[in-house]
Amino acid sequence: MTDFNPSTEDFAALLEESFVQNDLYEGAVVKGTVVAIEKDLAVIDVGLKVEGRVPLKEFGAKGRDGEMGVGTEVEVYLERVENALGEAVLSREKARREESWVRLEVAFEANEKVNGQIFNQVKGGFTVDLDGAVAFLPRSQVDIRPVRDVTPLMHTPQPFQILKMDKRRGNIVVSRRVVLEETRAEQRSELVQSLEEGHTVEGVVKNITDYGAFVDLGGIDGLLHVTDIAWRRINHPSEVLTIGQTVKVQIIRVNQETHRISLGMKQLETDPWDGIEAKYPIEAKFTGRVTNITDYGAFVELEPGIEGLIHVSEMSWTKKNVHPGKIVSTSQEVEVMILEVDPVKRRISLGLKQTLQNPWDAFAEQFPVGTNVEGEVKNKTEFGLFIGLDGDVDGMVHLSDLDWNRPGEQVIEEYKKGDMVKAVVLDVDVEKERISLGIKQLTGDPMESGAAGEIRKNSVVTCEVIEIKDGGLEVKIADSDLTAFVRRADLSRDREDQRPEKFSVGDKFDARITQFDKKTRKVAASIKALEIAEEKEAVAQYGSSDSGASLGDILGAALKQQTDD
Repeated sequence: MTDFNPSTEDFAALLEESFVQNDLYEGAVVKGTVVAIEKDLAVIDVGLKVEGRVPLKEFGAKGRDGEMGVGTEVEVYLERVENALGEAVLSREKARREESWVRLEVAFEANEKVNGQIFNQVKGGFTVDLDGAVAFLPRSQVDIRPVRDVTPLMHTPQPFQILKMDKRRGNIVVSRRVVLEETRAEQRSELVQSLEEGHTVEGVVKNITDYGAFVDLGGIDGLLHVTDIAWRRINHPSEVLTIGQTVKVQIIRVNQETHRISLGMKQLETDPWDGIEAKYPIEAKFTGRVTNITDYGAFVELEPGIEGLIHVSEMSWTKKNVHPGKIVSTSQEVEVMILEVDPVKRRISLGLKQTLQNPWDAFAEQFPVGTNVEGEVKNKTEFGLFIGLDGDVDGMVHLSDLDWNRPGEQVIEEYKKGDMVKAVVLDVDVEKERISLGIKQLTGDPMESGAAGEIRKNSVVTCEVIEIKDGGLEVKIADSDLTAFVRRADLSRDREDQRPEKFSVGDKFDARITQFDKKTRKVAASIKALEIAEEKEAVAQYGSSDSGASLGDILGAALKQQTDD
């Protein structure tokens, strides 16, 4: 055996070979040459007499169609330099994956789209083949709208957007939705630019909401608001439209920035408000249908597209604080009067009560002033009674018209709600909707009736004591319903006789009327005034200042004359 003593040149050659050998490091993609085809395997030389076998199917169509042959150069992934058989462990699939990762990283950095195929469904989404690299497609990123059946999209080459890459974990997340949205945005922008306000286009009703309908104009949606569907009132778009229906619409507004498009259908029809004033003259009566009821009134459709409002104040002559829903009902046919027409504000004011006779007019015709009426006490207030009358109207009896003699504040306490009372019509004010009644007028005025009608100031009357007070006497005047008051100072011309207590209830005496005021209804009498008047008369008749007769003689003669008479 000969000893091997390498020279310096030999060491250099061995070192060179070692460096070359180290270029074939594991986990790298290397170039090789097909040296043989064995059944479904390709034998590949990757250099330095290192060979490996790779299934032909890993080369895809090229391997299946027989295009692979001896001498073909390929790139493979070197997993291990040598296995138990002394061969290199090679993989074309992993080589393709490595190549794809490099390309995908470049595309990801440049925010470029990549091509791939959806080939399998997994939990939460799908797997996508990006030319060797497997990516995850979340279900939410498949389409702009949820897709029930993904079968038509499977195994079809299409673009994707890479959302996330993690080479250490081997994760790639892609989106098909982003690509569709970008494409759609471009189409929308082009379509929006082609649309002009005022143009008429066709579209398909895509969706219906409470406030309107979305119409597809061929790649972009426009909103057809419920108020722009028809001139008449529409409570819900579904009354007129159905999903899938083809409609003609007019472009009302186009916002180039937000791509929002407002559409209208009623604009394609004649505006029913044109010439509205001539069609609906003031005070004319028409029949309409109640379409909507609110707290402040009811809307009535006079014709399709033309509605007027009956304000709550114009609904009833008598029902002032009642909700409109208690007077009319939706869909009810009613007769109304035109009160006002405003074509600029597109408003018509209607009156319902004006088509009915004014109940105050009717009452005035049926019950003229001086007529007796009967009604129920509806309410008591600090200033009088309210009486319910025929025609659903109320009349008021003022406190001053309750009793001739007693104060109204006292008399009103004798009445209660629900009482049936009689009264006299004193006045009817149609404009102010007021009816004045009187209860005391049912009987004659005590100051005018019977003997009281002859009584005047200075009349001499017979009085009967009905009440004794510290300040005087309350008396009733004979042959009348009048009462009068005699003050203490008027009980006698003699001071010592000016004592009320010397009288008793029922006592009668003559007195002179000193006050008779019909307005204030005050009557006062005086014994003292009568005595003075009688004295003057006696002096004038039976004596004079120079006769020398005493006052006693004169009065005695006068009394004797009265006795003889």
